[in-house]
Amino acid sequence: MKRLKTGAAYHGNRMTSHVISDMHEMARADMDIVVHMLSHMDMERHSRAMADIFKASEAEGLEVWVDNFGLWGEPGDKAHFLMYHPEAKVQFADGTFHPFKPCFNSPEYRGFVKDWIDKVRELGGKTIFWDEPNLPLKRTEIEGEFISACCCPRCAKLFEERYGKKMPLIADVDVARFRSDTITEFHEFITAYAKSLGMRNVITLLPNQMERIYNKVDMSDKIDVVDASRICAIKDVDDFGTDPYWFGTPAYAPGGNPYEYVYNSSRNCIDVANKYGKDSHIWIQGYGAKRGREEEIIIAAEAAYDAGARTILSWSYGGGEANNYRSENTAKTQWMTEEAFRRIKSLDRDRLLAENRAKYKK
Repeated sequence: MKRLKTGAAYHGNRMTSHVISDMHEMARADMDIVVHMLSHMDMERHSRAMADIFKASEAEGLEVWVDNFGLWGEPGDKAHFLMYHPEAKVQFADGTFHPFKPCFNSPEYRGFVKDWIDKVRELGGKTIFWDEPNLPLKRTEIEGEFISACCCPRCAKLFEERYGKKMPLIADVDVARFRSDTITEFHEFITAYAKSLGMRNVITLLPNQMERIYNKVDMSDKIDVVDASRICAIKDVDDFGTDPYWFGTPAYAPGGNPYEYVYNSSRNCIDVANKYGKDSHIWIQGYGAKRGREEEIIIAAEAAYDAGARTILSWSYGGGEANNYRSENTAKTQWMTEEAFRRIKSLDRDRLLAENRAKYKK
């Protein structure tokens, strides 16, 4: 019988004494997992503090996931990597470069990510959280058209070898497939390296990526597609999830009920994970909450639980207080998140008790 785990992403603080207090509060709230960021800045300036933070979290009984925050430009902080290797920037077919996105096929970038994984292990990390992998898009003036990318010399050569033609200026179905292949092959590489060091790999994709593959949408007009099934099927991916955030999301009707959106996104994700025998997790939005709508967090958490999710996390601790995207009332957002998790933990205990009673009660 799989028990429910809850948790939250924690960032914006590197003062260990304050972190210890917050980890204690997370444990008091009956949370099981904390997701800590390890940005390029953390590698260079905060590594000693991060080692202490990981230890303090585990001392409170929390399982630590380490997020590659900003390593590929977004989400999160921006890595300094491209300052040292500007040739590794994503290049568009019109000759321009993305200012902060690295090419996944760059050997220098892959070497940098391996160094990051080594640092995670050195600091005591055991689980890596690969956060919303993506490649950038550049729109044209025509609706639905995009400039091809990445079209750096290395990617242009790989594309021509695979498709027998030069990468076109305007992205087509072959470019869409090449982009999807690039993301998949990169994660095959990095998850295999992490697993070789004895680490677990957890990955989250955006809900629209989940829905496309689940609903069998044709790739031909989806230039920004990531093949969720192929990502989930990667041998060294252990846990697969999605993040159906609804505050400020076009896919969700403002002022409506988030239950349907979160339930359907969660069910889609869990179905794909089950198909490939992987664990799964669902993120609940704990930031950007509008004043007076904080109770929707309870509705969303119960929707994820009803869909079958048994690892449910909040992004992020404290209502996102340390970020520009924080909730309008951070204290109430945090309280509602803890209440949401208390409620689904009670539901889960009742479920387990009912199963035991049905089996043993005479």
